Amino acid sequence: MQTLTVNIQNDTLVEKVVWLLEHFKNDGLEITSREDIEDLKLLKSTKKEETVSFENYLKNED
Repeated sequence: MQTLTVNIQNDTLVEKVVWLLEHFKNDGLEITSREDIEDLKLLKSTKKEETVSFENYLKNED
């Protein structure tokens, strides 16, 4: 697998490039935003943490 990063400043061009790339999804192309990757890394880092019940989470919300 290879990863390619494309930086685009123009929102209109972003839409065009994503539209083009969408046509390759059936061939195995995966489109992931940098923000999604960062979120996934943060989630992965919490996998080994102890779980907390939702009730306890709400109690310590502040």
